[in-house]
Amino acid sequence: MIAAEAAVAAVFVIVAAAGVSGPAWLLVAGLTGHGFKDLWQHRSHYVATTRWWRPFRLVVDWVVAAILVVLIAAGVDFHH
Repeated sequence: MIAAEAAVAAVFVIVAAAGVSGPAWLLVAGLTGHGFKDLWQHRSHYVATTRWWRPFRLVVDWVVAAILVVLIAAGVDFHH
């Protein structure tokens, strides 16, 4: 169980690191994917305590991803 969580966390760290220096779409993909992970964990009752935390993080992830999509579409350059 811990190994699976560590592997998933490692994937998100790698995508985030690549998104910082690469295309900003990787950040959008990572945030969206993390939101889906939170949704799965909430719906599967993966975490028994703090049941409100997963939906809260899901909303934050998807709102930030949506903001990034708007900024990318507007032509904001993230790499100066």
